[in-house]
Amino acid sequence: MFLSKSWTMKSNTQQGKASKPVIFLFGPTASGKTALVETLFSRGYQVVNADSVQVYRYLDIGSAKPSSALMEKIPHHLVNILDPWQQFTVGQFVHMADEAVSRIHAQGDIPLITGGTAYYFKHFLYGLAQAPACDPEVRKAVAQMLEAEGREALHARLAQVDPVSAERISINDAYRITRALEVWYQSGRPLSSFALPSTPRLGMRPLILNLTRNREELASRIHERVIQMFESGLEDEIKSLRKMGADSSWPGMAGIGYAEFFHAFDNGCASRALIANEIERNTKAYAKRQMTFFRSFADAVEVNPDDMESISRTVSSYLESFSA
Repeated sequence: MFLSKSWTMKSNTQQGKASKPVIFLFGPTASGKTALVETLFSRGYQVVNADSVQVYRYLDIGSAKPSSALMEKIPHHLVNILDPWQQFTVGQFVHMADEAVSRIHAQGDIPLITGGTAYYFKHFLYGLAQAPACDPEVRKAVAQMLEAEGREALHARLAQVDPVSAERISINDAYRITRALEVWYQSGRPLSSFALPSTPRLGMRPLILNLTRNREELASRIHERVIQMFESGLEDEIKSLRKMGADSSWPGMAGIGYAEFFHAFDNGCASRALIANEIERNTKAYAKRQMTFFRSFADAVEVNPDDMESISRTVSSYLESFSA
């Protein structure tokens, strides 16, 4: 079963993304995004990855990256574009996703933006908040704090001055923690006080599909995913990364499935059972935050990923609105 592309490019007199379909497909970790992509969107669609860990090379198992076979079957953009020691900002994502969407439209296909990094979707749709540029001295001072005190201490400090941002930012995400603190020290205002624009960029009119499952089912799927990650060789993947020189300072190692290993190494404990339990606990907490964030999209259509017929009808109706 797949969704055929019932949309064709409108005339050249109609400009901008408003006249071209873009589909957002998001949902919490283990909700079934990849399986749904393969089943319903295998022809006439190209994927723009919106997962902050899958952008990195070598991080395959822990990130639940799509298989090589699937990426050959359905073109994927923004996967394996960086080495795990490189930083990747939301601004870079928006810029590169814009370029990918333009290429996909030029080829007559439909962009399917999918992943679990909620703020990528938010900023792609609405643009970037107008937070102030950071003074180099402030940036240097915050970097010194990070080196001296560590991520957990800086996250706790952020929770005191900007609890909204602290709730959104993982304790493992050193870049976003330090960026939020830089804004605080630079402006005296929390990063969360700099509001996003309230209207979509460039007249975008996306179809926003939010995959939902009940809490018990999602928890069970997360448990099974963690087991599968270890059976698929996650520990060997971590060993290979360590041979490359990876440590907890690499941006790619902040992702769940990697951070737990390096936290254990840093604290002299590497019990497989403890690490697996920590990955599962952190994944469940992250999934809860994802669901809360995804509900903030007013126009999102909540769908059960197993209800293929309903999803097919929703997508077909959306695409027909561009064919008139």
